[in-house]
Amino acid sequence: MLAEAVARGDDRSVLDALSRGRLYLLVARLHADTPGYVPPLPTARDPLTGRTCVSVLTTGMLPPWHPEWVFRETTLAELARIWPYDQRRLGVNLGSPYAVTVDARPSRRKAWPAAEERSGGVRRGQLLTDGGGPLHGPLAHGLALGAHLAVHNSLVWNRLGAAYIGYATDISWLRAPWRVTRRAEYRQTLDSLLAAQLVGRATESVLGTRRTLARRLGRPPSLREWYDGATGAAAQRGASHADMAEVDALLWRVVRYEDRFRADGVLAPDARIDTLAAFDLGRAVNVVRMALGARYCDPAEAERAVLRIGEAARKAYGSWPEFSLGYGLARLIGYHEDDAEDENRVTYEETLAQHRVLTRDPASPYRNIPW
Repeated sequence: MLAEAVARGDDRSVLDALSRGRLYLLVARLHADTPGYVPPLPTARDPLTGRTCVSVLTTGMLPPWHPEWVFRETTLAELARIWPYDQRRLGVNLGSPYAVTVDARPSRRKAWPAAEERSGGVRRGQLLTDGGGPLHGPLAHGLALGAHLAVHNSLVWNRLGAAYIGYATDISWLRAPWRVTRRAEYRQTLDSLLAAQLVGRATESVLGTRRTLARRLGRPPSLREWYDGATGAAAQRGASHADMAEVDALLWRVVRYEDRFRADGVLAPDARIDTLAAFDLGRAVNVVRMALGARYCDPAEAERAVLRIGEAARKAYGSWPEFSLGYGLARLIGYHEDDAEDENRVTYEETLAQHRVLTRDPASPYRNIPW
C-alpha cells in the first residue's frame, strides 16, 4: 500500500498508508530503560539526496533482533507533536527499496494528525504475513498457533524479531495481565501455559467429563447424561454450592456456543470441542514473542519455546479447525458476562471472524501448513 502510494506520487495516500501501519524509532536499550529520559528522535542521511532526516521504519523493515537496540512504536500524530525544530524531512525505510521521504516543514506537518484521524489508525482483524519469515515447517506451524491474537491486533503472525508491538508496550503487556517483569517469571508463565494451567480448570473438567462419557458409552452422551456426570463429579470432589453453580453455568455456556458454531456452519452437527488448551497454547506463542521484544529471552530460546508449543498442540488437537474452535470457545467462555449480551455478541462476532479468516483465507497458514 505504501509502495503503491509512493509510485503514484500521491502525498495524501502516502500519509494515509503511514497512518494505517506501525512506525518505529530505533532507541538504545539503555536510554529506553532510563526513567524519565526521552531520547531525541533518531536521524539518518538519505543516501539518495544526502539530506538529514528523522528516521523511522515500518513493521516489515525492522532489522534483526539485537540485545541492546530496541524499537519504540510511534505515530504520525506523535511525530508531529514532538518534531525537532531543525529537521525538515521524515525518512521512512531509508536506504531500502521501500524508502520514502516526507516533507516535514511546519505547514506540511499539520496534515499528519489529520491523516491519522481520516484513516482511523491501525485496523484490527487483518491477516498479515511476512514473506521473509517462516512459511513452512515446525517453526511456522508453532508461530501459526498464535495467529488468532496476531489477526486480532493486526500483527504479522510469522515473525520472531526485534519487536512484537514495541519495546515499552511489550514490557507493559507482559506486566499486565501476565505479571511478568523478568526472565524467571517469563519462563514460569510459559511452563504454565504449555501445561494449559491457565485456561480454566472448571471448564476443562466439564469438557473432560463429556469426553470420558463418550469413550465409556461408545457414543456422545445425551445432555442429561453429561449434566449428571459433570455435577456428580463436582459433588464427589466436595464442591461448594458456588462451585456447583459454576459447573452448571459453564456447561450451559459450552452448549450455547457450540450450538452457535453449528448454526454458523463452523462446527459439524455431530462434532464437539473436547479441550480449551488451544487458548493457553495460542497465548503462549504471543507471550514468547512479547518476551523476545522485551529482551527477556533471545531468538534461539524463543524458537525452542515455539517448537515446544507446537508439539503440545499436536498432542491436544488433530487439525487446524479443531485448534481454532478450541481457542474460540475458550475466548467466548472467558469473556462471557451474563448481564452483557451486547458485549457477548461482539466477542462472538470477533471470534467467528477470526476463525473464518484463518480457516478460509487462501493466504492463511491454516490453509498452507499441514497440521
